[in-house]
Amino acid sequence: MNTAVLWSERTWEEIPGDLAGAAQAALLPIGATEQHGPHLGCGMDFVLADEVCRAVSARTGVPMLPTLPYGCSLGHSRRWPGTLALDPLLMTDLVRQIGAQAYHSGVRRLFLVNAHVTNAAPLRCAVELLRAAHDDLMVALVNTATVSERVRAAHFADAEDWHANRAETALMQAVAPALVREDRIAESDDPDRTGGLVFAHPVNRTSRNGVTGSPSQANAAEGAELFAWMVEDLSALVRRGLTETPPLPHSYDGPAVPRQGA
Repeated sequence: MNTAVLWSERTWEEIPGDLAGAAQAALLPIGATEQHGPHLGCGMDFVLADEVCRAVSARTGVPMLPTLPYGCSLGHSRRWPGTLALDPLLMTDLVRQIGAQAYHSGVRRLFLVNAHVTNAAPLRCAVELLRAAHDDLMVALVNTATVSERVRAAHFADAEDWHANRAETALMQAVAPALVREDRIAESDDPDRTGGLVFAHPVNRTSRNGVTGSPSQANAAEGAELFAWMVEDLSALVRRGLTETPPLPHSYDGPAVPRQGA
């Protein structure tokens, strides 16, 4: 495996060549800082985003922008200490501004790699704004937990509305064991209480300890396999994106050409 291309370690003279060698693409890892039950560190999401993107950058040669460690975590409430949440409007604008600055440095294919579920809405808004502002910028939003069917199945094995569950615990046991409190795992299981509900309730109304799922079932070997799947499947998606072009060449700003005789 090659070495990851880290934007933060490259000079202004080197970045244009890095981008030219990677179809003008860059990865933006995005996580969160939030409670992860009594057994996992609060940085789990951004640590995962960082580790996955480092490995994908090393495989594909695509430069990796600095990891965003904060996310839209308002749903975790203030019941447990540790969560540092961004307002969704602020997060949308933050990612929009990062994307705009990356564009002016030469990025034309931007992969937003999201490792926190409720970042999805503000990130989707950022995608819309970036595409509208930069006609030749392509933006992909990829969620690490659902990058492929096998990865999704592993994450949802013990809970549909999962958090700090078997999959996340196993991943940290494999790639960031310093975040894991092994002596707290056995008593951290808490069932998914969201089935059949009409409303989207915050975590303080659905979990006793900030966990949804069965971390007691996790082990490092399972986590290592899951991490390898995530890296392999995201790398494959990124490689596809490096050669993709829009199906039609039409400008965002138009106007459409009227038909003859119309």
